[in-house]
Amino acid sequence: MKFKALSILFLVFSLSSCQKSGKITVNKETLLANLKELSSDAYEGRGFSKPGNYKAQQFIASKFKELGLDTYLESGFTQQFDQTFSGRMRQRLFPVKDAAKDYSNVPDTTVVGGNIIGMIKGETDKTIVISAHFDHLGVRNGKIYNGADDDASGTAALFAIAEYFKGKSPKHTMIFAAVDAEELGLLGAKYFVANFKDAKEKIALNINMDMIAHNDSLQLNASGVYHYPQLKKQLLDLESPINLSLGHDDPNNKKQDDWTFSSDHAAFHKKEIPFIYFGVEDHKDYHKDTDTFENINQDFYYEAVKLIIQVVENYDSSL
Repeated sequence: MKFKALSILFLVFSLSSCQKSGKITVNKETLLANLKELSSDAYEGRGFSKPGNYKAQQFIASKFKELGLDTYLESGFTQQFDQTFSGRMRQRLFPVKDAAKDYSNVPDTTVVGGNIIGMIKGETDKTIVISAHFDHLGVRNGKIYNGADDDASGTAALFAIAEYFKGKSPKHTMIFAAVDAEELGLLGAKYFVANFKDAKEKIALNINMDMIAHNDSLQLNASGVYHYPQLKKQLLDLESPINLSLGHDDPNNKKQDDWTFSSDHAAFHKKEIPFIYFGVEDHKDYHKDTDTFENINQDFYYEAVKLIIQVVENYDSSL
């Protein structure tokens, strides 16, 4: 999107001078470094069941461990177990003891994926699940699809949000779910929900992040309030230079695409678990090899993560 020079100066000034969200502390350097790492060529586009994807699992697990998060262990969850979906999927809870396991002997008809799950225990068992998918498109025709915005941005945000809440005492138990196989039909998220005991009763909310780092007009979208209007008030009057736009969730609105089933939050919605989905409009680099760290909007991303933390705080205190 193109802006007049005055508009550009205004946006730059807004990002550099706005202090309203100063109460939210996020290490910008670390946030960007984690995004840059996950979207580097070393991970070969994090294609599902590929070595770069397994390397991403190791990296995510190491970050959760570094942050001191707990593992989520309950009936139905073990250190490693399988589910078949025209192949095989393993969900791993960090620390990933077998992350370096050689899967070269797995039959061609079988694929192996994994979710990485971390937790901060709250005052109650009522849970807020904060999710983002870490898989992307891998290597195609010799080109690496790094998926910086889609969705290394959401995954790196998980670390920042977890770090923010780690030193606090949240009302809700917070689960940080880095899920796999979104690009193949939300398989990781579906697996997570299906294997979460009493999911509908225990999960108060899913906050999903998918593409939150690439927008030239300071606009972030939040979807879900059409289906769950009780979640609207917590999204209002936020202290941020970003314009938070509500929508993309009404099937009757012909002026907007309906994102209700567009990402991992759909797995929760289908189980009647409320969700809020944060994302940007599709951009020129969407699902292209140009979705790289160099093409994200760094200041926008930083402010988006701080805004989302405000929202998580609002829901934690009010639900």
